[in-house]
Amino acid sequence: MSLAQLGRFAEAADHAAEVLRLAELTEHAFTVGWAPLTAGTVHLVKGEWTTARARVGQATAALRTGNVVALLPAAVASSAWVLAQLGEASEALDRLREGEHLVEGQATRGIVGALGASYHNLGRACLPLGRLDEARHLADRAVEYSPRHSGLAAQALHLLGDIATHPDRFDAGRGEAHYRQALAIAEPRGMRPLVAHCHLGLGKLSRRTGKREQAREHFTTATTMYREMDMRYWLAQAQDETG
Repeated sequence: MSLAQLGRFAEAADHAAEVLRLAELTEHAFTVGWAPLTAGTVHLVKGEWTTARARVGQATAALRTGNVVALLPAAVASSAWVLAQLGEASEALDRLREGEHLVEGQATRGIVGALGASYHNLGRACLPLGRLDEARHLADRAVEYSPRHSGLAAQALHLLGDIATHPDRFDAGRGEAHYRQALAIAEPRGMRPLVAHCHLGLGKLSRRTGKREQAREHFTTATTMYREMDMRYWLAQAQDETG
């Protein structure tokens, strides 16, 4: 999962394959559920939504069967994001509602370890569903629950940037501030996929505010980074913007 956040997807895939192989030997519910969830996260970060759906679905089913309540909220939150990206709005909304219930339950019980990531993933699910107020609330919660996890905080700040620059809620100043904050955290930590996403967001923002040269520079940076990391879905998104 860490290698995926660094954009080192080939190495991440090798570890994912090994953890899946080892998990099958254990017959241990937590491990059998955790392994495909981590593997699915690699594909989720890369934007390989169909493969991510299969892995996260495998994880969710195993965690339900084994009654592994500690990991189920994270799996359901990831599932909501993947389904929303794939355009499966009804099923995504069901997962979103379930995920919110499960995550809030963990927060109430003081189980906060992975809540920042779960809130972020639920917020991400809200954007394609057009639920902007809900996305903002969840992104704020993601920041709140990531005080010791700078990388998670950076992802939540990037989400806040995407919300602020949404066509239905455009706030150039706030959007740029969030993207810049996310970049300030992500760049020194080598979080290259997130850095590329921030440049893509800044490119869209600059173009909309009439700063064509800045937009071109940001789009070029994002496109180059996506190509280097073989992030094909996101490369296509960036190329569409430069059209």
